[in-house]
Amino acid sequence: MNRDIANKLHSGCVIPAHPLILNGRHRMDIRRQKALTRYYLSAGAGGLAVGVHTTQFAIHDPNIGLLKPVLELAAETAADVVRKTGQPAPILIAGIVGSTEQAVREAELAQRLGYHIGLLSLTALKGKTMAQWLDHARQVAAVIPIMGFYLQQSISGMVLPERFWRELADIPGLAAIKIAPFNRYQTLNVLEAVAHSGRAEQIALYTGNDDSILLDLLTRYEFMVDGRPVVLRITGGLLGQWACWTQKAVAYLEAVHRLCKANDPIPPDMLTLAGQLTLANKAIFDADHNFTGCIPGILYVLQRQGFLQEIFTLDPKERLSPGQADAIDRILKGYPHLADDDFVKANISDWLSD
Repeated sequence: MNRDIANKLHSGCVIPAHPLILNGRHRMDIRRQKALTRYYLSAGAGGLAVGVHTTQFAIHDPNIGLLKPVLELAAETAADVVRKTGQPAPILIAGIVGSTEQAVREAELAQRLGYHIGLLSLTALKGKTMAQWLDHARQVAAVIPIMGFYLQQSISGMVLPERFWRELADIPGLAAIKIAPFNRYQTLNVLEAVAHSGRAEQIALYTGNDDSILLDLLTRYEFMVDGRPVVLRITGGLLGQWACWTQKAVAYLEAVHRLCKANDPIPPDMLTLAGQLTLANKAIFDADHNFTGCIPGILYVLQRQGFLQEIFTLDPKERLSPGQADAIDRILKGYPHLADDDFVKANISDWLSD
């Protein structure tokens, strides 16, 4: 990782989990996919996460054959935006899944395409030993710097104990951790492990807890290590929720950074906003149906804004749950300040143009 990218990562930024836009033939809609990337960078996102859960893990299936085209298009579009605008290059993060053999191949692909970090999912190693998890991480980290990933148990079916995070933190190639178990105890397990690792200043901490975004970012975490306090901050977010309303997400994070830098008290309005954002996420991520409609919920919001015409997913089982669209509509009617519709409306024709 070059210094500018490393500094941006540790300073903390908005990193949307990039969705996949398909056409009616279930092929990538290149024009609309590029528009989405342009939107994120125009909104001020500091990075892009591609090939992750929100992009649909099915793209990693060789029979589908979309992993390289999706990663390549995002990297090329981002580079084009940088050339045309002069804005700093974004952090490019590639989702890495599968067995160790597959994960190493994907890491090599990501590295060749100019990605800086691999977001490492361990879901394929469910049922393996902790030693095998760690060996897997070491082999991938030998190819590309990695971001550890605590994916929520409802999707991964895995609980990753504190000891795992302590040992993972010892791997020199671990650059960051995305903390996304949607569980306060497990979130604290990760943070405490990093505090005790001796590498706290070298590991960037990002929230993936879409149900607790602002609270994660606002909290000053303090742990006692050998009789002395170690203070940690979650400085940024890599989130599916930030795949929509991204301009507002950037504004939220900037406000949080100002508060933390000044060591000011947290305004009550910020805590109110935190609750409203979680309420919105409840509808978008389809929490009432165990997150079944998570990806379609994100796509529905983007569809309303004009980024796609119809919602298509690679897995036909992934669709809006009964009543989910109405729930999202109620959120938008009741809390319009959460959306960045005006920003999108003013710019979407430019993003869609070739």
